[in-house]
Amino acid sequence: MDSQYETKKNDPNAIMPYGESSGDEHVGEVRGMGGDIFKEPEAQHEGHAKFHRLGWKRLTVVLIVEAIALGSLSLPGAFATLGMVPGVILSVAMGLICIYTAHVIGQTKLKHPEIAHYADVGRVMFGRWGYEIISFMFVLQLIFIVGSHVLTGTIMWGTITENGNGTCSLVFGVVSAIILFLLAIPPSFAEVAILGYIDFVSICAAILITMIATGIRSSNQDGGLAAVPWSCWPKENLSLAEGFIAVSNIVFAYSFAMCQFSFMDEMHTPSDYKKSIVALGLIEIVIYTVTGGIVYAFVGPEVRSPALLSAGHTLAKVAFGIALPVIFISGSINTVVVSRYLIERIWPNDVIRYVNTPKGWMVWLSFDAGITIIAWVIAEAIPFFSDLLAICSALFISGFSFYFPALMYFKITRNDAKSVSKKYFLDALNILCFIIGMIILGVGTYAAIQDIMDRYDRGEVSQPYSCAPVA
Repeated sequence: MDSQYETKKNDPNAIMPYGESSGDEHVGEVRGMGGDIFKEPEAQHEGHAKFHRLGWKRLTVVLIVEAIALGSLSLPGAFATLGMVPGVILSVAMGLICIYTAHVIGQTKLKHPEIAHYADVGRVMFGRWGYEIISFMFVLQLIFIVGSHVLTGTIMWGTITENGNGTCSLVFGVVSAIILFLLAIPPSFAEVAILGYIDFVSICAAILITMIATGIRSSNQDGGLAAVPWSCWPKENLSLAEGFIAVSNIVFAYSFAMCQFSFMDEMHTPSDYKKSIVALGLIEIVIYTVTGGIVYAFVGPEVRSPALLSAGHTLAKVAFGIALPVIFISGSINTVVVSRYLIERIWPNDVIRYVNTPKGWMVWLSFDAGITIIAWVIAEAIPFFSDLLAICSALFISGFSFYFPALMYFKITRNDAKSVSKKYFLDALNILCFIIGMIILGVGTYAAIQDIMDRYDRGEVSQPYSCAPVA
């Protein structure tokens, strides 16, 4: 019997695996929604086995699916705003910091195996009110991310079909939402990991096509690559809002920490998480820095966001077609995470949570559909790519990736340091993480709101819920 399961069983406040109790119920029996006792040992054991078969390699793949998606498509635009030097520095620095904060999250999970989702750490640190606040942020952020994938899908269909000869963009949004819903049907992350290999190859191929296309086009222009007006430093007359939108887009690219608790809860050996986060973090740093720097160097300040739009009229269609799996597979895993969390919260000791009975499947599909519909509403309400990512970064990722892990360190893992000098160094590092999170929360929220207002004033974006093309 694994240590995580044993800790949950011995903790009277922990959410028990289906079919188990803290000692005051009959062994092998579970209570349904109305308090009735059901004897379904097969469903119990099958469900427990189904949700505890994730190894570190599959975890890495799942993290890649969840992380390396829309973020990589926003990096060239961020580099164009900030300049090559600040862009590279921020891309590498944010990646290293997020590897560390993910490590703190992993340490916290090992010390408190009963934490199944990010919201649960709020209860450990601050009690019921902390749980409710982080729960609200957790659910809303995941839905916002699904919404950003709906929006990207809308842009993709519009690009491939050249806006469908007048087809209303709302139709493209509905089609994207339906695909996201269908891909979110498998309830286990181990099952999603199988799609992750397709996802990773998809985004790498799409980025590579964009790099090659923009490089060839730049080489063939008058003056060749030397004529591309890219800059080492931020563009002239850069406003605070524009600059911080770019910073927020880089922050969004490293947002993998939010789902880490959920993924680790399915691992058969949770202590192996270190291999996964280091592998993912280094892969992200390389892909993001190379993508942002090279595409910006090939295109210059006119680079578009998402970056695939910069590949040229025909090759943009090809790049989006190849990126289709990453747009929808990466988006659907966020639906799976939030559905799993809500169902396990509402039915913590019911067979429903294992999604292996007719009632369980009915509930699961209902939650998936409801979340996807809300995400579609958000995508149509905020129909511009960079600002939607910036809002997510400012309001939520600032906490999940920066100031919440810093608080976990001070409240949960600080005493694990084996020397005084190491403790002081980690103290300073976590204070820095907390400050970064607060700056992103405050300045980033202002920047996102201001940029949205400026874009509407300049007439650069379509109205919400309109049939106009989205770009």
